[in-house]
Amino acid sequence: MIPTVAPAPADADQTGSTTAAGASAPSPGRAALARFSRHRLFSSPGAAAGLVWLAALVIASLTAPLWLPFKTEDQDFTAVLSGPTAAHWLGTDELGRDILSRIFAAAAGTLGTSLITVIVGVGLGTVLAMLAAGAGERTETVISRVTEIMMSLPGTVIILAVIGAVGTNIPVVMAILGILMSAGIYRVILGQAKSLQSQLYVDAAKVDGTSPFGISLRHVLPGLANTIVVQAALIFAVGMLIQAGLAFIGFGPPIPQPSWGGMIQGASQHVYDAPWMMVPTGAVLALTVLSANAIGNALGKAPNAAAPHLPSAAARRQRAKAVAAIAAAEPAKAPSAGDVPAPDNYGKGTLSVRGLSVGVDSAGTGRGVRLVTDVSFDVQPGTVLGLVGESGCGKTMTALSLLGLLPSGVSVTGGQILWNGRNLGATTEKDMEAVRGREIALISQEPMRALDPMFTVGYQLTATIRRLRGMGRAEARKEALTLLEKVGIVDAARILKTYPHQISGGMAQRVAIALALSGQPKLLVADEPTTALDVTVQAEILSLLRTLVKDTGMSVVMVTHDLGVVADICDQVAVMYAGQVVENGKTQAILDNPRHPYTLALLAADPHANHGDTMPGRLATISGQVPQPKDWPSGCRFAARCQFAGSACLEPVPLLSSGAGDGLVRCVKADQLAVEGMDWLATDVPGARTLRVTPKQDHIVEKDLA
Repeated sequence: MIPTVAPAPADADQTGSTTAAGASAPSPGRAALARFSRHRLFSSPGAAAGLVWLAALVIASLTAPLWLPFKTEDQDFTAVLSGPTAAHWLGTDELGRDILSRIFAAAAGTLGTSLITVIVGVGLGTVLAMLAAGAGERTETVISRVTEIMMSLPGTVIILAVIGAVGTNIPVVMAILGILMSAGIYRVILGQAKSLQSQLYVDAAKVDGTSPFGISLRHVLPGLANTIVVQAALIFAVGMLIQAGLAFIGFGPPIPQPSWGGMIQGASQHVYDAPWMMVPTGAVLALTVLSANAIGNALGKAPNAAAPHLPSAAARRQRAKAVAAIAAAEPAKAPSAGDVPAPDNYGKGTLSVRGLSVGVDSAGTGRGVRLVTDVSFDVQPGTVLGLVGESGCGKTMTALSLLGLLPSGVSVTGGQILWNGRNLGATTEKDMEAVRGREIALISQEPMRALDPMFTVGYQLTATIRRLRGMGRAEARKEALTLLEKVGIVDAARILKTYPHQISGGMAQRVAIALALSGQPKLLVADEPTTALDVTVQAEILSLLRTLVKDTGMSVVMVTHDLGVVADICDQVAVMYAGQVVENGKTQAILDNPRHPYTLALLAADPHANHGDTMPGRLATISGQVPQPKDWPSGCRFAARCQFAGSACLEPVPLLSSGAGDGLVRCVKADQLAVEGMDWLATDVPGARTLRVTPKQDHIVEKDLA
C-alpha cells in the first residue's frame, strides 16, 4: 500500500503562510476579530477615519447633556464673538453662546433627519427599479413615466410649499426630499437591475419555480448592493447640505434650537469682524460629508472584484522599488545546483526565463506567499512553447509576468526574464511600455472582453496601429485591412465598420489576433486563445497561428489545458504544477515518453491521448486538487496526489536532466518509471505497485515490490 504523503511545511520564503507544528488554532473570537478587521470598511484608511468621526459625532451628540460645559441657550455677555479660549474651546457667537455646545447638540438631529432622506429616497427608488425590471414592459413604462414627471418638478419650490403648509417640520421636509430624489435613484438602479434580470442564473431560478419576488430578493437585490451603498452615501451627504441650506435661509429648526445651517448663517453676518465663527461649524459639516462619502466608496467596492492588470501609480512606485531590489541582487546571486543553464547565445527574438518567482502581498513587493517558484524555460524564434497544467498551477501568472501585466499586489520576486538578452523582470514600468505591443503582444482568453464594445473594430485597429507604428490615418486603415485579411477574414472592409457584439466569437478572436499583430511583435503570449471556441473554429485559429509562426518567424507562448492543442501546434511543452515546472522538453518526446507522474496522469486522463484498442474502459483521474500556494510542501508538491510517491519525495526536488534528449524533469523516480514502463492507473493503486526507497551512491533507486 502506498503511504499517505502529507504536505510538509511550506517553503521558507513563504513568510507566515503556515503555522508551527503543535501551535494551537486561533480561538473563534480571535478569528472573528481578524475577519472583522479585514473588512472593506477598515482596509481603507479614509473609510476607517470617517467611521470613527461619525461614531464620535453621534455618541458625543447623544450624550451632550452629560458632558457639555454649557447649555445651548446659555449666554456669556463677557465673551461675545470671542475666539477659542480656555472657557469656550471653539469660541462664542454673537449672543455669547458656546459654539462647541451648539455644534454637538445639533449633530444628532442633523444626521438623523438626513438618514430619513436616505431611507425614503434609496428605499423607494430601489423598490421601484426592481419592480419595473421584473414585472414587465408595461409596468416599467408606467413607473418610468411617473418618475420622469417627478424629476421635472421644481424640487425647491415643492419643499418651500411643504414648509408653508406644515411649518418647519424637518423630518417631514426631509422625507419629501427623499421622495423627490427617489426618481433619480430609480433611473440609476433600473439599468443594472434589468441587466441582472437577464442573467442565466435568473433564468435558472425561473425554471426552478422561484417566484418573481423571490428572484428579486435573492438574485437581483444582492447584485445591486454596491450601487445602493454608493447612492445612499451620496444622498446622505446631499441631505445634510440641503438641510443646512434650508436653515441658512431661515427654514431650519425653530429658535433657539441650534442647527448647523443656522450657525453658518449667523457666522456669515460677522465674516469680517469675527471670521473665526465660520470655521468650526463649516469644518464639522465638511468633515461629516467627506466621512460619509469615504465610507460609501469603501463599501461600494466589490469584495470579489478582480484586481486590475494596469497598475495604479502607487503600484508602479512599489514595482519600481522591487525592480531596483532585483537588479541590485542579480550580480550577487550565485547559481545553485538545480539551476537550468542559460543558452549560450541570446539571439534577437529569443526568450529565456531563468528561476522566475512571482509573489504577492499588499505592499506590492512580492515578499508574501509565492504564486510561481523557480520557473525556467526557453523559447527560440519561430517556435511555440505550451504551458500546460491544471487551473491554479501558475500558468497565467507566468505568462502575464512576461509582459509586466501582473495584477495589483503581485510582482516578480526573483529570477530573470531575458528577452533579447535584457532582463524584463528588472525593467521599470516606463521601459516596459516600449516592449508591450511592439516586441511582445498578448492574445487574451476572452476576445469579447479584450475588444471595447464602445468602438468599431476599425477604430480600435487603426488607433492601435497609429500608436504603435506612427502611421497616418489613411495608411493605418490600409494596414488594418491587410491585418484582417492576414488572419483569415474575407470581408475585411465590412468587419472594420462593425462593433464587437456584431461578430461571432471566432471572428472576434481573429480580430484580437490582428490587434496583437498591430505592432509587429516578435513574441505572442496566448492565454488559452481557443478555450471559448467550438472545435471547428478552434482548428481554424490553430491553423492561423501555425501559419503566422511560419510566415513571420515570431514565437508563441501558449497557455492551455488542452493536450490536443499542444500536440497540434507546440514545438516544446512545459508542464506546470503548483507554481513549478515539473517537466520540460520537446513536445513529441514528452507526449510519447512522459517521465513525470503528473504528465503521465494528464495523458491518462485525456481521451484524445488513447486511440482504438488502447482506449481504456475508464479514464484515469487524479485524486485531490492542486494545493493552495500557502499550503505548498517543501518536498515534491505532487507527492500527496501521486501513485508512486515514497519517502524520497519528502525532500526538495530540483529540475534535472531527464536522461532523454534535452528534456528536464522534477522527479526523483523519473528514470525508474521510464525503465519499468509503469502507467498511471484509472483505479486505486494495488499494493504490488508500491516502490521501496533504497539509497545507492547518493542516488535514489526505487524497486518494484511485485
